Amino acid sequence: MQRYFVKENITDQEFFLPPEIFHHAIDVMRDKVGDRFEIIGPDRQVQVVKLLSIDHSHAKGQIIQTIVHDPELPVQTTIVCGISKGDKTEKIVQKGTELGADRFIFYNSERSVAQWNDKKAAKKLVRLKKISQGAAEQSHRTVIPEVLFCQNITAVFKETWQADYQVVAYEESAKQGETSQLARILQVVRKESKKQQNGQTLTLFAFFGPEGGFSPKEIEFFKQQNVSAVGLGPRIMRAETAPLYLLAALSFALELE
Repeated sequence: MQRYFVKENITDQEFFLPPEIFHHAIDVMRDKVGDRFEIIGPDRQVQVVKLLSIDHSHAKGQIIQTIVHDPELPVQTTIVCGISKGDKTEKIVQKGTELGADRFIFYNSERSVAQWNDKKAAKKLVRLKKISQGAAEQSHRTVIPEVLFCQNITAVFKETWQADYQVVAYEESAKQGETSQLARILQVVRKESKKQQNGQTLTLFAFFGPEGGFSPKEIEFFKQQNVSAVGLGPRIMRAETAPLYLLAALSFALELE
């Protein structure tokens, strides 16, 4: 069933579809009277809507059911990536959203071939946020992940985000055969996440470099910030693959019994 995010919670049993939903449901999906879809607002409640009437510019829907379902990862996960060339950022956002990431932060790494200034970043973020929303709807998420930009890795740490766990995927760790650190951290996260009560959620920040990896200066900076360097198995991955590997490993560790 198609899912749409709405900017405000729908409280009336019957309501007119917002323009953006009308366009997609009626013009694109060709929904007819009696067809159903899901909407979700800021309260994260999933509501099933039945189409009651359609005219040339308006459609009325009726809420017929509220679904209680939480598809989100039990740990709020932020993916922080050095900017890569081409459409790699789009792939990371789309697939990362499907895999459960809560936030994406892109930054100009010292080894980034592509560099964003504020003007270019603003344009890119508009595109990436649309991709994030589309992927969240497709994968039946209850939240749309944030997509943000920072000028460099130092700027990321100047923000007020709090993280219970911080890891950096380091290529040299993989080359040296280090495979246990991530497994140990995931075991701890799994154990601690089960202790959380009253809606509390652990937070994880995972850092990734661009195609050229991290510079020695950046790795030293991560050490100063007490970020744990981890290997992602024995193989060297592309810049757009590594974040997805970590999210899949996180899902396996926390969601599959």
